[in-house]
Amino acid sequence: MAVSKSQLLVGALAGSAIAVAAMAGAGMHGTPIGLDGVGRLIKASTEPVVASTPGAPMSFADIFDRVSPAVVSIKVTSKVDISALHQGMQGFPFGPFGVIPHGQDGDDGDQDARHAPKQMSSGSGFFVSPDGFIVTNNHVIENAEDIKVVLKDGKELKAVLVGRDEGTDLAVIRVEGHDYPYVNFEDRARPRVGDWVLAVGNPYDLGGTATAGIVSAYKRDIGEKFVDYIQIDAPINRGNSGGPTFDTYGRVIGVNTAIFSPSGGSVGIGFDIPADVAQSVTKELMEGHKIARGYIGATIQDLSDEMASSWGLNGRKGAVVAGLAPGGPASHAGVQPGDVVVSVNGHDIASASELTREVAKVHAGDTVRLSVFRDGKPKTLAITAGLRPSEEQLARNGGMGGDDEGSGAEGGSAAGPARVLGMSLSPIDPESRQQFNIGAGVKGVVVQAVKGESDAGDKGLRRGDVIVRAGDREVASAGDVSAAVGDWKKAGRASIPLEVTRGGVSRFVPIKIEG
Repeated sequence: MAVSKSQLLVGALAGSAIAVAAMAGAGMHGTPIGLDGVGRLIKASTEPVVASTPGAPMSFADIFDRVSPAVVSIKVTSKVDISALHQGMQGFPFGPFGVIPHGQDGDDGDQDARHAPKQMSSGSGFFVSPDGFIVTNNHVIENAEDIKVVLKDGKELKAVLVGRDEGTDLAVIRVEGHDYPYVNFEDRARPRVGDWVLAVGNPYDLGGTATAGIVSAYKRDIGEKFVDYIQIDAPINRGNSGGPTFDTYGRVIGVNTAIFSPSGGSVGIGFDIPADVAQSVTKELMEGHKIARGYIGATIQDLSDEMASSWGLNGRKGAVVAGLAPGGPASHAGVQPGDVVVSVNGHDIASASELTREVAKVHAGDTVRLSVFRDGKPKTLAITAGLRPSEEQLARNGGMGGDDEGSGAEGGSAAGPARVLGMSLSPIDPESRQQFNIGAGVKGVVVQAVKGESDAGDKGLRRGDVIVRAGDREVASAGDVSAAVGDWKKAGRASIPLEVTRGGVSRFVPIKIEG
């Protein structure tokens, strides 16, 4: 199930008035139960466990008593982005979770380092070792200047960042000391859909809170690249971010990260990072390693049923190469825009997310073998993987970008715009290149107008878009597009895939063939 980003509240810091999402929290109070001054693994059951719980417990109280001492509140102080603050505070009321300005003395408004407002925000976390290592979400501590941890007995400790991973939204912090109570990730038998789970955290700064529910589903796609989420219905809210969800044996089955909500509060749909992902990533971070992922330098998109049909690949699942990073590994290996990838290193894929995750598993220098369909024919390509840049670097570079090589003459017909597929198309000339800010390396035809009731209009094409490829051919004129449409029509295809570039980003869009 893919979830709309407009409805998904992916855990931002509740302490920020400019937050767009999710779940932050506050400290827990009370006396730890059963602490004897010796760091130990908290176990909810001493029996050998090889399967998930067979039935509902009479109460979650014993489980909570045992595991809650390992759950902490995380309080973060960070600087406010002034420009974002002005944009994001429109209509946002100040309150207990609002921005707390520091050092504002009513002077002339100079926002230097001493006078910049700061925000206080909070989240949850949990000890995974007796020597002070704590797991939380990256978004809880991102951009933090000061991190404090509050234990269940109210004791406050200063924490330092050990490492973080934007790709999975996980982070590890550490406090000084030892003999802390801690919990383990589930690594033997994960709960089944329908099994009971217990979430512990700090919603809305209320302190240590337990909520119970069941596992609702696995492998939920909420638009993140490297995680298939667990869906739970145990209520989690702002403040639960980074906190644990336990099975009825007291093992951590997931890290609370996001909620699905039209209102901002819990509606019974929460998302956890699975234990196996959290365990492997945080182990690397605890050892001082950065998370390294494979990279081939390609922009990809899901293969829709309509797009598959337009390529004569009815019933196929996979991902479409929409663009290539200039000089990247995929470009060097001969990958082309329009290649339909159906497997990676022998593993069948059904979506762009699966392709990304399979590539991410390899190391720089490893060989990635892609099974693709090109022009309807199967082909195998071997790529030497590179090291994936950080998510921040990729965002700053606008993603992967398109293929820099291009082909075909830039000129084409000197005639005015010609209408094809409900669009007025013309060759790219110096005037249109400047008018629509088309990059020097981009070849194709520019869309001058789109008929509103056409399929192209329905699919969102607009003036200034550049069509780089139609079907299996690169284009330099409206005539090239028309000829490609004719070929596709003769082949009995109902639609033709167009590679469309906008703002330096390319995607394939299937357009119905008229008449």
